[in-house]
Amino acid sequence: MSVLPDEDYQHSFGLKAGSAEKFFAPTARRAELLAERRHWLRNDTARCAALLPGAEPLLEETIALAREWNSLPDGDGRAALRAASSVHSDSPSLAQRGPTDLADCLALGEAWEPDYLLLKRDATTQRFHLLGGCVCFPSSWRFEEKVGQPLEVIHTPVPHLNEQLVSPIHNFLSRLKPGVAWCRANWGLSRSPELNQHPARGLPKLRPPLRADEVWLRVEDQALVALPQSGGVLFGIRIALHRLDELARDPDARAGLRRALVSMPAEMAAYKRIDAVREAVVGLL
Repeated sequence: MSVLPDEDYQHSFGLKAGSAEKFFAPTARRAELLAERRHWLRNDTARCAALLPGAEPLLEETIALAREWNSLPDGDGRAALRAASSVHSDSPSLAQRGPTDLADCLALGEAWEPDYLLLKRDATTQRFHLLGGCVCFPSSWRFEEKVGQPLEVIHTPVPHLNEQLVSPIHNFLSRLKPGVAWCRANWGLSRSPELNQHPARGLPKLRPPLRADEVWLRVEDQALVALPQSGGVLFGIRIALHRLDELARDPDARAGLRRALVSMPAEMAAYKRIDAVREAVVGLL
């Protein structure tokens, strides 16, 4: 498993060139994932979706790219997107923020398997801000509290991220070229196999004692794609879950996770909420 190499833990940007068309393409789990996305976008819209003023051109360009990548339902344009959406413009939440544009944002959120975020650089600060998107499957973070914020605020809880990586990240995003997706993976541990791990759901937390069949490796595959016409960046996130007892059958994955846990700095273990169970999980491996 490439996200768990046999090396000491390090928090790095670690981007590799990939295919945006492949990242956003439908998979064998399409029906299952889209059904769950529709559920959350219908029943918890305010936590899952937003579109701030100024994000409309980013969304327009993202929809155009989605059509170009053949990752949308049959048909073309907004009409096909809305036909796939179960959220309509008479919803009160839509009326508060411009029904037409947010309806498109929600419809894309129901047509795509990955979550997506829309980023744009502020002309004054030259920092990238989160202006909107759809996040149905957050990994214990609150999308609704991050919208409108710069990367520094979005990543404030991550130990040492600002001082080590924020300036290089901003510089990298400002130099993104069209036609390629820049991909990376991130991981954490969870006691729940739920895709949607918004803190408001109160899902079970990692606490000892633990069995190997109730610990899950949660992998976020991420992709950054330039939106050259609007001056923005599309950020896609896919979630994969691997139960610990099943992962442990792979000697390489088992060794990689064990080494990462043993070598992880204490402050990073606390950030990932695994400090209280790190030794227990290492023992299970």
